[in-house]
Amino acid sequence: MKFLLVFDFDHTIVDENSDTWIVKCAPEKKLPNGLRNSYRPGHWTEYMGRVFVYLGDNGVKEDDMERTMTTIPFTAGMVDLLGFIGENKELFDCIIVSDSNTVFIDWILKAADFHNVFDEVFTNPAAFSSTGYLTVQNFHAHRCPKCPKNLCKRKVLKEFLDKQCERGVSYTRIVYIGDGGNDLCPVMLLKKDDVAMPRQGYTLEKKIAQLAQDLSPVECSVLVWSSAADIMSYLKLLIKE
Repeated sequence: MKFLLVFDFDHTIVDENSDTWIVKCAPEKKLPNGLRNSYRPGHWTEYMGRVFVYLGDNGVKEDDMERTMTTIPFTAGMVDLLGFIGENKELFDCIIVSDSNTVFIDWILKAADFHNVFDEVFTNPAAFSSTGYLTVQNFHAHRCPKCPKNLCKRKVLKEFLDKQCERGVSYTRIVYIGDGGNDLCPVMLLKKDDVAMPRQGYTLEKKIAQLAQDLSPVECSVLVWSSAADIMSYLKLLIKE
Protein backbone atom coordinates (compact mmCIF):
# COMPACT_ATOMS: atom_id res chain seq x y z
CA MET A 1 0.00 0.00 0.00
CA LYS A 2 1.73 3.12 -1.20
CA PHE A 3 0.40 6.53 -2.17
CA LEU A 4 1.86 8.88 -4.77
CA LEU A 5 1.80 12.59 -3.94
CA VAL A 6 2.32 14.89 -6.93
CA PHE A 7 3.05 18.53 -6.11
CA ASP A 8 3.16 21.62 -8.25
CA PHE A 9 5.72 24.12 -6.87
CA ASP A 10 4.80 27.80 -7.44
CA HIS A 11 1.73 28.96 -5.46
CA THR A 12 1.51 25.42 -4.05
CA ILE A 13 4.67 24.51 -2.10
CA VAL A 14 5.85 28.13 -2.06
CA ASP A 15 3.30 30.92 -1.78
CA GLU A 16 4.70 32.92 -4.71
CA ASN A 17 5.86 32.43 -8.29
CA SER A 18 9.59 31.68 -8.06
CA ASP A 19 10.16 33.11 -11.55
CA THR A 20 8.69 36.49 -10.64
CA TRP A 21 10.32 36.46 -7.16
CA ILE A 22 13.78 36.58 -8.80
CA VAL A 23 12.91 40.07 -10.10
CA LYS A 24 13.72 41.32 -6.56
CA CYS A 25 17.37 40.97 -7.69
CA ALA A 26 16.89 43.40 -10.58
CA PRO A 27 17.85 47.09 -10.40
CA GLU A 28 15.02 48.87 -8.51
CA LYS A 29 13.41 45.39 -8.17
CA LYS A 30 11.68 45.69 -11.52
CA LEU A 31 12.12 44.82 -15.17
CA PRO A 32 12.08 47.32 -18.05
CA ASN A 33 8.69 47.53 -19.81
CA GLY A 34 10.08 46.25 -23.12
CA LEU A 35 11.30 43.06 -21.43
CA ARG A 36 8.11 42.63 -19.38
CA ASN A 37 5.96 42.99 -22.49
CA SER A 38 8.04 40.51 -24.52
CA TYR A 39 6.25 37.46 -23.06
CA ARG A 40 4.22 35.40 -25.54
CA PRO A 41 1.58 32.99 -24.17
CA GLY A 42 2.93 29.43 -24.00
CA HIS A 43 6.56 30.63 -24.24
CA TRP A 44 7.38 31.36 -20.60
CA THR A 45 10.74 29.57 -20.58
CA GLU A 46 12.12 31.72 -23.42
CA TYR A 47 10.85 34.80 -21.61
CA MET A 48 12.66 33.75 -18.41
CA GLY A 49 15.80 33.21 -20.48
CA ARG A 50 15.65 36.89 -21.45
CA VAL A 51 15.06 37.88 -17.80
CA PHE A 52 18.18 35.95 -16.74
CA VAL A 53 20.24 37.65 -19.47
CA TYR A 54 19.02 41.04 -18.19
CA LEU A 55 19.98 40.12 -14.60
CA GLY A 56 23.41 38.90 -15.76
CA ASP A 57 23.96 42.06 -17.79
CA ASN A 58 23.21 44.07 -14.66
CA GLY A 59 25.84 42.23 -12.61
CA VAL A 60 23.46 40.04 -10.59
CA LYS A 61 25.55 37.08 -9.37
CA GLU A 62 24.65 33.51 -8.41
CA ASP A 63 25.04 34.32 -4.68
CA ASP A 64 22.64 37.29 -4.95
CA MET A 65 20.08 35.09 -6.66
CA GLU A 66 20.39 32.27 -4.14
CA ARG A 67 20.06 34.69 -1.20
CA THR A 68 16.90 36.16 -2.74
CA MET A 69 15.31 32.83 -3.68
CA THR A 70 15.75 31.32 -0.22
CA THR A 71 13.63 34.12 1.30
CA ILE A 72 10.55 32.99 -0.67
CA PRO A 73 7.75 32.09 1.77
CA PHE A 74 6.29 28.61 1.96
CA THR A 75 2.50 28.33 1.70
CA ALA A 76 0.68 28.31 5.08
CA GLY A 77 1.07 24.92 6.79
CA MET A 78 3.43 23.58 4.08
CA VAL A 79 6.50 23.26 6.33
CA ASP A 80 4.50 21.04 8.72
CA LEU A 81 3.03 19.05 5.83
CA LEU A 82 6.42 18.33 4.25
CA GLY A 83 7.77 17.37 7.67
CA PHE A 84 4.87 14.93 8.10
CA ILE A 85 5.45 13.38 4.65
CA GLY A 86 9.17 13.08 5.43
CA GLU A 87 8.35 11.13 8.62
CA ASN A 88 6.05 8.75 6.67
CA LYS A 89 8.14 8.07 3.56
CA GLU A 90 7.40 4.34 3.76
CA LEU A 91 3.78 5.21 2.81
CA PHE A 92 4.34 8.09 0.39
CA ASP A 93 6.28 8.51 -2.82
CA CYS A 94 6.46 12.21 -3.54
CA ILE A 95 7.34 14.09 -6.74
CA ILE A 96 7.33 17.69 -7.95
CA VAL A 97 6.19 18.58 -11.48
CA SER A 98 6.79 22.28 -12.01
CA ASP A 99 7.25 24.99 -14.61
CA SER A 100 9.95 26.62 -12.42
CA ASN A 101 13.54 25.39 -12.88
CA THR A 102 16.03 22.99 -11.29
CA VAL A 103 18.25 25.71 -9.80
CA PHE A 104 15.47 27.58 -7.98
CA ILE A 105 13.75 24.47 -6.64
CA ASP A 106 17.08 22.98 -5.55
CA TRP A 107 18.06 26.12 -3.62
CA ILE A 108 14.69 26.44 -1.91
CA LEU A 109 14.38 22.77 -0.89
CA LYS A 110 18.01 22.57 0.31
CA ALA A 111 17.76 25.75 2.39
CA ALA A 112 14.67 24.37 4.17
CA ASP A 113 16.13 20.83 4.37
CA PHE A 114 13.27 19.24 2.40
CA HIS A 115 15.34 17.51 -0.28
CA ASN A 116 14.79 14.06 1.22
CA VAL A 117 10.98 14.44 1.09
CA PHE A 118 10.90 14.29 -2.72
CA ASP A 119 11.83 11.25 -4.80
CA GLU A 120 12.06 13.15 -8.07
CA VAL A 121 11.72 16.71 -9.35
CA PHE A 122 10.55 17.27 -12.94
CA THR A 123 11.14 20.85 -14.03
CA ASN A 124 12.95 22.96 -16.64
CA PRO A 125 16.73 22.30 -16.50
CA ALA A 126 18.76 25.36 -15.50
CA ALA A 127 22.46 26.01 -14.95
CA PHE A 128 24.96 28.82 -14.66
CA SER A 129 27.09 29.40 -17.76
CA SER A 130 30.86 29.92 -17.65
CA THR A 131 30.17 33.69 -17.69
CA GLY A 132 27.96 33.41 -14.59
CA TYR A 133 24.62 33.86 -16.34
CA LEU A 134 21.69 31.60 -15.39
CA THR A 135 20.35 29.70 -18.42
CA VAL A 136 17.14 27.67 -18.65
CA GLN A 137 15.86 25.13 -21.18
CA ASN A 138 12.50 23.56 -21.98
CA PHE A 139 11.85 20.40 -19.98
CA HIS A 140 10.85 18.37 -23.05
CA ALA A 141 9.05 18.46 -26.38
CA HIS A 142 5.44 17.27 -26.58
CA ARG A 143 2.39 17.37 -28.82
CA CYS A 144 -0.27 18.35 -26.27
CA PRO A 145 -2.26 21.32 -27.66
CA LYS A 146 -3.46 22.32 -24.16
CA CYS A 147 -0.06 22.85 -22.52
CA PRO A 148 2.75 25.41 -22.79
CA LYS A 149 5.34 24.22 -25.30
CA ASN A 150 8.04 23.49 -22.70
CA LEU A 151 6.05 21.20 -20.40
CA CYS A 152 3.01 18.90 -20.47
CA LYS A 153 2.58 17.72 -16.89
CA ARG A 154 0.27 14.90 -17.96
CA LYS A 155 3.06 13.45 -20.16
CA VAL A 156 5.50 13.70 -17.23
CA LEU A 157 3.10 11.96 -14.84
CA LYS A 158 2.23 9.22 -17.34
CA GLU A 159 5.91 8.50 -18.09
CA PHE A 160 6.71 8.41 -14.35
CA LEU A 161 3.85 5.96 -13.66
CA ASP A 162 4.89 3.75 -16.61
CA LYS A 163 8.48 3.68 -15.34
CA GLN A 164 7.34 2.81 -11.81
CA CYS A 165 5.09 0.07 -13.22
CA GLU A 166 8.10 -1.48 -15.01
CA ARG A 167 9.89 -1.52 -11.66
CA GLY A 168 6.90 -3.27 -10.07
CA VAL A 169 5.66 -0.20 -8.17
CA SER A 170 1.95 0.61 -8.32
CA TYR A 171 0.01 3.08 -6.20
CA THR A 172 -3.17 2.58 -4.18
CA ARG A 173 -4.02 6.20 -4.86
CA ILE A 174 -2.53 9.26 -6.54
CA VAL A 175 -3.05 12.64 -4.88
CA TYR A 176 -2.36 15.64 -7.15
CA ILE A 177 -1.81 18.98 -5.37
CA GLY A 178 -1.66 22.13 -7.48
CA ASP A 179 -3.14 25.50 -8.34
CA GLY A 180 -2.62 26.45 -11.97
CA GLY A 181 -4.24 26.02 -15.36
CA ASN A 182 -1.37 23.74 -16.47
CA ASP A 183 -2.29 21.33 -13.62
CA LEU A 184 -5.60 20.44 -15.30
CA CYS A 185 -4.00 18.26 -17.99
CA PRO A 186 -2.41 15.81 -15.48
CA VAL A 187 -5.59 15.84 -13.35
CA MET A 188 -7.45 14.50 -16.42
CA LEU A 189 -5.18 11.43 -16.27
CA LEU A 190 -6.34 10.53 -12.74
CA LYS A 191 -8.78 7.67 -12.15
CA LYS A 192 -11.81 7.43 -9.86
CA ASP A 193 -9.80 6.27 -6.79
CA ASP A 194 -7.40 9.21 -7.16
CA VAL A 195 -7.77 12.70 -5.71
CA ALA A 196 -7.16 16.14 -7.20
CA MET A 197 -6.49 18.82 -4.60
CA PRO A 198 -6.80 22.25 -6.23
CA ARG A 199 -5.91 25.35 -4.20
CA GLN A 200 -8.98 27.38 -3.26
CA GLY A 201 -9.60 30.45 -5.42
CA TYR A 202 -6.94 29.57 -8.00
CA THR A 203 -7.22 28.66 -11.69
CA LEU A 204 -7.21 24.87 -11.29
CA GLU A 205 -10.22 24.94 -8.95
CA LYS A 206 -12.11 27.17 -11.39
CA LYS A 207 -11.28 24.97 -14.39
CA ILE A 208 -12.39 21.78 -12.60
CA ALA A 209 -15.64 23.51 -11.55
CA GLN A 210 -16.21 24.64 -15.16
CA LEU A 211 -15.82 21.06 -16.43
CA ALA A 212 -18.45 19.88 -13.92
CA GLN A 213 -20.80 22.64 -15.12
CA ASP A 214 -20.20 21.53 -18.73
CA LEU A 215 -21.23 18.01 -17.63
CA SER A 216 -17.80 16.56 -18.39
CA PRO A 217 -16.42 16.35 -14.83
CA VAL A 218 -13.00 14.92 -13.98
CA GLU A 219 -13.02 11.22 -13.12
CA CYS A 220 -11.16 11.54 -9.80
CA SER A 221 -12.43 12.96 -6.50
CA VAL A 222 -11.82 16.66 -5.87
CA LEU A 223 -10.84 18.13 -2.50
CA VAL A 224 -10.16 21.85 -2.31
CA TRP A 225 -7.46 23.17 0.08
CA SER A 226 -6.65 26.64 1.34
CA SER A 227 -3.88 25.76 3.81
CA ALA A 228 -1.51 22.79 3.68
CA ALA A 229 -3.09 21.81 7.02
CA ASP A 230 -6.14 20.72 4.94
CA ILE A 231 -3.87 18.44 2.89
CA MET A 232 -2.29 17.01 6.03
CA SER A 233 -5.73 16.26 7.55
CA TYR A 234 -6.66 14.35 4.41
CA LEU A 235 -3.37 12.37 4.34
CA LYS A 236 -3.85 11.41 8.00
CA LEU A 237 -7.31 10.02 7.15
CA LEU A 238 -5.81 8.20 4.17
CA ILE A 239 -3.23 6.45 6.36
CA LYS A 240 -5.98 5.29 8.75
CA GLU A 241 -8.19 3.79 6.02
